[in-house]
Amino acid sequence: MNLQDLAKVELHCHLDGSLSLSAIRQLADLAGIAVPKDDEALRALVSAPAGAKTLMEYLQPFDWVRPLLQTKEALALAAYDVAKQAHEDGAIYQELRFAPELSMDQGLTAYETVDAVLSGLEKAEAELGITARLLVCGMRQAAPEISRSIFQSVAPLAQRGLVGFDFAGNEVDFPPEVLKETMASVEALGLPFTLHAGECHCAQNVQTAIQQGARRIGHGTALYNRPDIVEEVVAQQVTVEICLTSNLQTKACQTLAEFPYPLLKEKGARISINTDNRTVSQTNLTKEYKHYQEAFGLTLADFYAHNQEALSGAFVSDKTKKRLRKALDQAYLPLLGESSSNLS
Repeated sequence: MNLQDLAKVELHCHLDGSLSLSAIRQLADLAGIAVPKDDEALRALVSAPAGAKTLMEYLQPFDWVRPLLQTKEALALAAYDVAKQAHEDGAIYQELRFAPELSMDQGLTAYETVDAVLSGLEKAEAELGITARLLVCGMRQAAPEISRSIFQSVAPLAQRGLVGFDFAGNEVDFPPEVLKETMASVEALGLPFTLHAGECHCAQNVQTAIQQGARRIGHGTALYNRPDIVEEVVAQQVTVEICLTSNLQTKACQTLAEFPYPLLKEKGARISINTDNRTVSQTNLTKEYKHYQEAFGLTLADFYAHNQEALSGAFVSDKTKKRLRKALDQAYLPLLGESSSNLS
């Protein structure tokens, strides 16, 4: 059984970090921005610097992509592109996330940016069959009133496929405590939220995020040596969105020994395997699955379990979860009698 053919659920994928090179060329043409003709030269512009030592260095390519995502046409095209990539990678469900604030440079409102992204996801669902939903990010380093205004203005789009909120950005200088009031206002809007936490070597941020209402944790990398906090994660049924390749690139973990997967699995935490940024990290879900298989010995049963856990944590209706669980069962159960050594 080929790993690419496995049905997958992805909860943590950034729109602006996951554009295909062909989509980037289309977007650049729309924006009137010149790009290198050579694919390798273009890839170098939109990939994480080889010598990145911190998260902020890893994020440098996002500055280059930002001008490409300033119109409704561009955002719809980008959303369709990333959902298509996920579909080709075996994903039956994907939650895509982006920050409207970063696409408002030329006059779009937050509502217009989200509406455009949702139209791209709707097209992907209609044409490809992938169930695609959206998370809206607030930038933690932004003024609180900016994030609150964005969240409030886009909340009505929950009827269209907006399923939750996220807080991303500079965790070192803006830990969960700084976001407390903003997170409370988000919770009042009635949609769940996840939070990037534990990506900057501070496990306490994960615990604080959970205490402030986060139902999922993006990364949670610093949990690798904190079984006490992992036990709280398990007790609160919080799903951890782990991202192996990007964590190694950002130095959230220096080696596999500092990655939290083994401890999370041992304690029975809900685990979701994700790409984070397909293009910036030059990865996809199939590559990620291969990494977990080689590094941690995951079997077909493990992948099935983690996709079920990811679906449990998905910000989608119970009706949709039931349909997707059936799809996972149909994809995995006939294969579980086969040797996991057949995975490749």
